[in-house]
Parts: sequence; C-alpha cells; structure tokens
Amino acid sequence: MINFHFDASYVSLPSIFYSFVKPTPVQSPRLLKLNKTLAQELGLNEKLVQTDESVAIFAGNLIPPNADPIAQAYAGHQFGHFTMLGDGRAILLGEHITPDKKRVDIQLKGAGRTPYSRGGDGRAALGPMLREYIISEAMHALRIPTSRSLAVVSTGEPVFRETEFAGAILTRIASSHLRVGTFQYAANWGEISELKQLADYTIKRHYPIEDKEENPYLALLRAVIDRQAELIAKWQLVGFIHGVMNTDNMTISGETIDYGPCAFMDAYDVKTVFSSIDYEGRYAYGNQPYIGGWNLTRFAETLIPLLHEDEKRAIELAQGALSEYAVLFERYWLQGWRAKLGIYNEEADDKNLIKDLLEIMQNMRADFTNTLLSLTFGEMDEGLTNSKAFVSWHKRWEQRISRQNKSSAEITELMKNNNPAVIPRNHRVEEALEAAVNEGDYCVMDKLLAVLRNPFAHLDDQKEYAQPAKPSKIPYRTFCGT
Repeated sequence: MINFHFDASYVSLPSIFYSFVKPTPVQSPRLLKLNKTLAQELGLNEKLVQTDESVAIFAGNLIPPNADPIAQAYAGHQFGHFTMLGDGRAILLGEHITPDKKRVDIQLKGAGRTPYSRGGDGRAALGPMLREYIISEAMHALRIPTSRSLAVVSTGEPVFRETEFAGAILTRIASSHLRVGTFQYAANWGEISELKQLADYTIKRHYPIEDKEENPYLALLRAVIDRQAELIAKWQLVGFIHGVMNTDNMTISGETIDYGPCAFMDAYDVKTVFSSIDYEGRYAYGNQPYIGGWNLTRFAETLIPLLHEDEKRAIELAQGALSEYAVLFERYWLQGWRAKLGIYNEEADDKNLIKDLLEIMQNMRADFTNTLLSLTFGEMDEGLTNSKAFVSWHKRWEQRISRQNKSSAEITELMKNNNPAVIPRNHRVEEALEAAVNEGDYCVMDKLLAVLRNPFAHLDDQKEYAQPAKPSKIPYRTFCGT
C-alpha cells in the first residue's frame, strides 16, 4: 500500500467548509498512468505505489490509514455569475507530508457523487483526465506553478455525457485546494468568525511570514495579489490560455488548477479562445490579466470585515492593495519578456519594443512559440523577413541587445532558457488522447510527455513536436470535461 503520511488540518476548520464523504467504489480499476518522478518527489515508495492495494486507493475502492476523505465547499463567479458550488466530483483523501515537510493535498478527481454534485454523477471521462495529466506536467516543466498529476486509473465503468465514454479517476496533487471561491463561500454563507478562521488557516498554511505583520489579513491579500500577478504573467509568456478563469478556479496558493478547456496558442492573437462555452471571449488570451484583477477584487471583497473595523477604511486598504496588481503584473511580464529577448538590463523603451513585436506577430498571425525560437537561434521565418515592419523592428532589437555588456553567447543562453523548444501543441495532445482513449495505445502519450519534460533543453527530438498544426477551417475547441 502507498506510504502516504497523512495529517488532516483542513478538518480543523468549521464544518461548513466541507462534508465527510467516501469515494464510490468502481468495478475493475486498472492503473493507466503513474507519475514515477512525482511519486519520488513526494517520498512515496515506487514499488508500493504500483501494488493492487495502491491502485485500489487511486480508484477510491480502499481508504488508506489516517485518511479522512472530504469534499470541500466553495462558491464562485462562473463567467461572471455568482453561485454556490463545491467539489461535485472530487474527493480529498487527505494532506500528505513529504520528506522535506511540505504539505500537499491528495485528491481523487472523478471519485463519485458528493453533497455538492448538483445532480451530476460525480464521475470523469478518461480523455479529460489524461488531458489534465499531460497539460499539468507540461506546465510544471515550463516552471509555471501548477497542480500535478500522480496517477490515472480506468474504472471499468462507462460515463454518459453527450455519448458514452470510458470512466477514469485522476489523482491530483496540489499545495492546497483553497480558492477565491472558498472565501466567497465563507463571506456569503458563514459567520465572520468562520471567515476569520479560514483566513488564519490560509496564512498559517501558505503565508506564515504574513502572520507577523501588523495587519496579517491585508498582508495576505497583498501576498495573493503578488502570486497571481506572477502566475498570470507566466501564462502570457508561453501563450497558455486557461479557458475557465472562474473565481472557484483561482487558487490562494498561486498554482494553476483545473485543466478542462485550456490550450496553448499557436498563431499569436489576443482574441484567441478555445473553450466551447466561452461564447463572448471573456477568458480570451488577451483578457486573462484583466480577469485576474477582477477575480482578486472578489477576493478582496471577502476580506473587508477582517481588514479594519471601520468598513470605509477597510475598503480603502483593499483598494490600495488591488492597485498594486497592474504594477506587479507588468513588472513580471516585462521581466519575462526581457529574458525572452535576451535583455539583461532595463531601458525605458523596452515595453514599446515588446509591444511592437507582438503587434507585428498579431498582424502576420505568426506562431507565438516559434517566432521567439527563431529570434533565439537567428533562423528567421521567410514570412517575417519579407515584412518591412519586422525587419525594422529586428534592427531596433539588435541595437537594444548591443547596449548591454553581455556576449552573444550569454544573450543566446538567456533566450534558450526562457523560450521553450516545445509546448503541448493542441494537435499533438489530441493525437495522444485519441490513441490512448480509442486504441488503448499509450505510446504516443508517453513519447509526448518525454519530449515535454525538458522544454528548455532544445534537443533534436523536440523539433518534430515544435511544428504547428496544418491550417484548418475548423477552429480548435476544448471542453470542460464535466
């Protein structure tokens, strides 16, 4: 059996925040994917993780010792509309303490109905669970804070959506599943004392240094704002589009979570949307920084009773903290872009240099990832070199990088370390999922994962996976998987 070291701290919170619930057993679980690297990082015994007992745990058929399975309650603004939610198909087995004393959630996604299922069956289809496995591990390799995927098991049972699918359960790892929506739930349906307990718990678990501040709740707000500004800047720097930035999908820890309708952008376009249900482009690539600020404002609203006893003063403190978001985001965004362009120092016109490049890429529908790779290795696409606007910009860039005391080798190394050779291209992800789900062939997925594991290595076997999909009249669409 898996050597989990559980220590349940979340259940020390008031009972409004969770419900005790056991996973619903499945017929014939089978281990399909195991993240051996992550298992080692968690301090789990590789041999024990692959036993029949461990597979039964991943399937929800066996509750490990000291586990206290719960479903968490939370709320959320979904596409701007506020509603009560909760874990409708996910069950938190417990909090595992790693050998280096880190606390992480062990959650089963697709483990059956809970009190928050809202009429759903609590199950998950195989395709979306494999998709989350691929994308979350790719994000981790890209050095972007994220939940991780430990295992995927098939259930041996069908899942019915618009048609019949094979059922599966994903074991998800996260530093916690605390969300903006958790605080919204407390603010709307709890007492102020319960909101305070939640905030104190969050500070202790994620931001202990802030507990020493004169106003720890204001310090918490500012720390979350900083984490989210950095996270969303990192999304923008690799062309990642989350697809469903509801407040229940914004973690307090600053990790990316929920990989339903997400995807990576090929041709650069700020209006890019992949989600099949985002009809108005609320969560388009170019809107993500704004939505991050909108979500953080909702978080700040929940903390008003804790920020100051005088409501007017509390609002002023919240507004002051929120005003830092745009500044922080731009700082992280500029830092990232300077590195992508081989720039070590700062000049006042750097922002214009970056924006002018993006405008050219937008007008030419240039591939986001490969344009930066071309700059890195000096192998420009013919379409770009035939553009007067790009040629003019390229001269400005060359002049810019010449005004720093760095060798060309140092500049190239900085760019190589910040421009990935590969991203999980949508057509490659679909290719892997189709082979796994329809043919039971996981070789395609395994090879893709191997290529994505070191995106900044720039190896020869990655070049094949760097090519965008062939042009299609049918836009690429992703789905939430529920």
